[in-house]
Amino acid sequence: MTIAVTGTSGHLGRLVVESLLARGAAPADVVALARSTDKVADLAQRGVVVREADYDRPETLVPALEGVDVLVLVSGSAVGQRARQHGAVIDAAKGAGVGRVVYTSAPHADTSPLVLAPEHKATEELLAASGLSTTVLRNGWYTENYVDDVQRARETGEIAHSTGDGRVASASRADYAEAAAVVALDAHRDGGHDGAVYELSGDVAWDFDDLAATAGEILGRPVTYRRLTDQEHREALLAAGLDEGTAGFVVALDGNTRDDLLAETSGELARLIGRPTTPLAEGLRAALAA
Repeated sequence: MTIAVTGTSGHLGRLVVESLLARGAAPADVVALARSTDKVADLAQRGVVVREADYDRPETLVPALEGVDVLVLVSGSAVGQRARQHGAVIDAAKGAGVGRVVYTSAPHADTSPLVLAPEHKATEELLAASGLSTTVLRNGWYTENYVDDVQRARETGEIAHSTGDGRVASASRADYAEAAAVVALDAHRDGGHDGAVYELSGDVAWDFDDLAATAGEILGRPVTYRRLTDQEHREALLAAGLDEGTAGFVVALDGNTRDDLLAETSGELARLIGRPTTPLAEGLRAALAA
């Protein structure tokens, strides 16, 4: 009986594997699934089972999931392709007889106007229709998403966004990964969390003045938050070389933030991992040092 994790050559999937091992899972009971297995060869050297699994090559998926009891399906990164890709994994999980799928979704994916929500909503619907036992982890925002802002502020002394006074209840990737590991291990041991949907977020919702102040503390220089209009933000992104579609997506995401769609502090993440979530400054410092 094993626990498999998809996307282990990426940040979150790798951290889920590390959390499983840290919480006592035997390496031989953990399956690291990756499109490029050479990127996780070090895990194989530690006794973890490594298998190829490519969301865009369905023929790799059923063999990759053979003998798997619990699958942590880490959502893909290809915006616009994820529902199709996840559907292929769900079909393979059914074919391979997987006992539980733990899926990393988005906040209130079934009802939220968040620009990222539709693909997650579609995936949740596919899971519900599959007949598989499931647990849905609706991950909030990652603190690491703001590392680039801090790095730019080192030179510019400012963080510029069109988020207004919106707040973000972020947590570190390691926090979310640990929650996935907890749920997967509980599901593996006693079937826990069957059918559960968890809204996960950091313990504290901060605004972009807080982000600027934290960046200043880390960098040892004054950093201010410059509020942009949507149009100013779009023009700045285009001037930086982004295409129209990507610039529009980023501006829409800032609008979602301005509307406090990422501000909920449910406390569910801290309850699952049994400790407070990682504070903003600590999470940024760790990410910058990585």
